[in-house]
Amino acid sequence: MIGFVKTSLQQVYDLGGPVVLLMLGVSVLAIAVALYKLWQFSAAGVGRHKALEKAVRAWDSGARDQAMHELQASTSYLAPVVKMGFSEKFDRTRLETEAEIRFAKLEGGLRFLDNVAQLSPLLGLFGTVLGMISAFQALQQAGAQVDPSILAGGIWVALLTTAVGLVIAMPTSLVLSWFEGRLDKDRVLAGRAISSIVSPGLVAPTAQQETAPQGDIRFPAHA
Repeated sequence: MIGFVKTSLQQVYDLGGPVVLLMLGVSVLAIAVALYKLWQFSAAGVGRHKALEKAVRAWDSGARDQAMHELQASTSYLAPVVKMGFSEKFDRTRLETEAEIRFAKLEGGLRFLDNVAQLSPLLGLFGTVLGMISAFQALQQAGAQVDPSILAGGIWVALLTTAVGLVIAMPTSLVLSWFEGRLDKDRVLAGRAISSIVSPGLVAPTAQQETAPQGDIRFPAHA
């Protein structure tokens, strides 16, 4: 097994050079990080906040007992923050800080994926430049006996690194966007929940506002 791996790595090195071998290692790390983030998001319940939202709505409407009951059924990673708010012992700043601490834990590793998505095309371009330099050196050494296959073979090997860089960067960028989108939605939800907990009932219109006539305009009588 070890011999097979060494042979495969040697073939990759002979085909694309050290740059392709480096990008292959980076891609393996990126896949490992992406799989870990998928597990972490699933375990934390990212995007699954139905019970939490029910609890916040109950609290906003004044049903404190129902809110506590709904919160106990929640498995969201934001449930401890909401529970702190229900205790009415913490202000808005503290609740927002606690929520950001949990978001920071989930954002760990996303910077690495972002770097892979941005640097892979540059590494591919760097490998292409090195390959083109080698191709033209071989062409120069050939002197008067120029063989077009020497230049053509060197060019396609050089361009291979750019293709590998793009193949790594595009799916990594898509996965990163998906992770960030899920966290952005949860961050908006956390902001709404904290607002409802700290200032319950302010968003919903009162019954008097809902039934007030809109077209009955009275002018003051002239003296």
